[in-house]
Amino acid sequence: MATGTEHLAPGLHEYLVAHSTPPDGLLRDLIAETAERFPGNVILQIGPEQGTFMTMLAGLMGARQVIEVGTFTGYSSICLARGMAPDGRLICCDINPEWTSLARTYWQKAGLADRIELRLGPALDTLRSLPAQASFDLAFIDADKTGYTGYWEEIVPRVRPGGMIVVDNTLLHGRIFLADPDPDALAIRQFNEHVLADQRVVLAMLPVGDGLTLARVR
Repeated sequence: MATGTEHLAPGLHEYLVAHSTPPDGLLRDLIAETAERFPGNVILQIGPEQGTFMTMLAGLMGARQVIEVGTFTGYSSICLARGMAPDGRLICCDINPEWTSLARTYWQKAGLADRIELRLGPALDTLRSLPAQASFDLAFIDADKTGYTGYWEEIVPRVRPGGMIVVDNTLLHGRIFLADPDPDALAIRQFNEHVLADQRVVLAMLPVGDGLTLARVR
């Protein structure tokens, strides 16, 4: 099963999931196949309630140009693409061909393959290769934690005013509160302070999944 909102008592989380629109059969199959093929990495997959939220957000925005940093096996990309406008396009950045081969399979099954472009390679290189103008409506960051600040600095100028940036794992399982944080926890702690001081955006941190920061570009 995909991970879900973890900063709630178990009973509250179960209630929340039970009273949200559940993933359909295709997404349930993707959850199951991901768990079977990559059991040690299943924590990288977003939870179903977060996926539903992201589909709704993309739909409410009428997003046409979307970018994702960190694709894993494709759950979040399917959720984003399903919410996009009919002419929407999604660029997915990832470095792992094995994980993303499963994503490609499910994009095809979902009828979304022609709307999603996968760019394999270091995400920072991919972002720097994109046009510098603000053209994206929506961006999602969910990749290596020590790279978050670099991705943020490349993405913010490329998101249009009024566009949104969604950042996952900004509570990092509570490890950001440790007195002696590990490198990932330290990176997220520093990232959270970095974006809080960024006057280019308005922020709201939500207790969805493992902490979901929403930033609206001014």
